[in-house]
Amino acid sequence: MRLWVVPLSGLVAGLGLALITLSIDRSAGYDLLPQSLTGTPTVASSLLTTIITSVVTLLSVVLTVMTVAVQLAMAQFSPRIVAALLQDRLHQLTFALFSGTAAFAIVALVGVDDRHNRVPGLTVLLAYVLALTSLALLVIFVSHAGLRLRASGLIDIAGDQLGVEIDRRFPPAAPAPLPRDTVAAATGGIVTRIDTDRLLAAASREGCMIELCVRMGDFVPAGAPLLHVRGAPAAKLADAAAMVELRDERTHDLDPAYGFRKLVDIAVRSAANDPSTSVEALHRIHGGLRQLARRPFPTGRHTDGAGELRLVTPVRDWGDFVRLGFEEIRLAGARQPQIARRMRAALDDLQSVVTPERRPPLDEQLVLLERAVDREHDDPRAARFAHVADRQGIG
Repeated sequence: MRLWVVPLSGLVAGLGLALITLSIDRSAGYDLLPQSLTGTPTVASSLLTTIITSVVTLLSVVLTVMTVAVQLAMAQFSPRIVAALLQDRLHQLTFALFSGTAAFAIVALVGVDDRHNRVPGLTVLLAYVLALTSLALLVIFVSHAGLRLRASGLIDIAGDQLGVEIDRRFPPAAPAPLPRDTVAAATGGIVTRIDTDRLLAAASREGCMIELCVRMGDFVPAGAPLLHVRGAPAAKLADAAAMVELRDERTHDLDPAYGFRKLVDIAVRSAANDPSTSVEALHRIHGGLRQLARRPFPTGRHTDGAGELRLVTPVRDWGDFVRLGFEEIRLAGARQPQIARRMRAALDDLQSVVTPERRPPLDEQLVLLERAVDREHDDPRAARFAHVADRQGIG
């Protein structure tokens, strides 16, 4: 459906509704509602004029902002995403309500008669209600648009449409068979929370062991393996799938790797044109890894009160966090001496505080950094400069 159809329908509906309510007010002799509720003709005229001006201005501002936001989304993500954004039902209904409210208020204003002290009470009251509804919907619209224009929101739009088209054009098929000891995910999404307490209680109740197939931050397609059950029929633990929360986007709750992930994304995006920003992100990555450097990591093995192993969840170890923090930044920024020197300083500092068994991942990153810097710089003097550790990158 084209963008203009729903807003234009709202405009026509507003005009029609106003004519109907105005006719009802005239039939009732303008006494259907008291002026104590709607205001005197002067007050009603003033309020209706304000509503008309505000809604028209608001509609133009929202359309302008939406156009700019769509242009930015097209430039940053894909020009082919614009159709999905313009077809969003909430956006169209918002524009329809705004245009309908403006049209309704204009007709209501015409119906106010100062000379004969007549106020079409029902029409004016409904105009006030529409104005308040428009204000409420504006708040919802801003929140919805902000969520939709995130990277994950745009990906969800494209992914949801893809799923609809697949269902429409390809006949349904039986789901892929799963092992009898497996519990599948009912819906798709990213693992954002694992309720270990409830899973442990469920495993203890059935006298079995549950092994999670996924870890925090993993994407799980609908129907994919989610849990393996050892020692009991998987059917008895089908409700355990709900104890692993799946959402459209990762969150910080119980997932510190996501914080590193965002900092790494910032550093990688800035490596070519804004290395100072990459260095600032490396400050935070260095700080986070230093916090982790000497802390014990969870094993992912959970026992019940009797000491029986009941639940196993995949976890990240120290090496995973080191690679997450430095691998992509090294590949993207080894040519920039500012980034290379800051990475060297971070790795040297981390080596000074970790226990011996945690040094190998750092040693590996140092070797890879040295090789990358040598490969990127033909001039040995430039390479030697880039190899020097500097907490500020370059002074």
